[in-house]
Amino acid sequence: MTETDINLVQELREQSPKAQRKALERYGNDVFAQVARMLPVVEDAEEVYQDVFVKVFRNIGMYDEEKASLKTWISRIAYNEAVTWLRHKHQPVILYEELECQGVEELSDAEVEETLGQPNSDTVQLIRSALKLLLPEERAVITMFYYEEMSLKEIAFVTESIPTTVASKLSRTRKKICKIIKMLQS
Repeated sequence: MTETDINLVQELREQSPKAQRKALERYGNDVFAQVARMLPVVEDAEEVYQDVFVKVFRNIGMYDEEKASLKTWISRIAYNEAVTWLRHKHQPVILYEELECQGVEELSDAEVEETLGQPNSDTVQLIRSALKLLLPEERAVITMFYYEEMSLKEIAFVTESIPTTVASKLSRTRKKICKIIKMLQS
């Protein structure tokens, strides 16, 4: 952890308004982007974003720099808040099993890479539509890995999992996205 982060954490623990503004400036855009990619409505993302920083400021005493960076710890709070919000709103999702029942064939890794590897503008729109139909946890893992470029270890910390489980979820979710895209195209 950098000297700047050490000082920021200490000042946040002292409930310094200046430190809170600094934290918002430093991490606010990333947190909002993370939450906005997980939630379908901007106003909902704004509400959850505020809840995230209220929790950060109230719970900074629980932060342990030995376990994760401050940014990763804040991402974990953002992830949990967004998933909680989604669960309470009962957003429509498609289960992997439903896709298999609808006759969407099993995909190879090569087919997944062909679909998602070099997306054009049409594919990007289909991917965005597919993301909205994922379970909150699936959407979060995809968002953290591809948009936020978090490592498997960081995602594991945020999701309270282990890196190998995260890798499996990523693989399975990429296949699910491809299946949803094929369904949307038919």
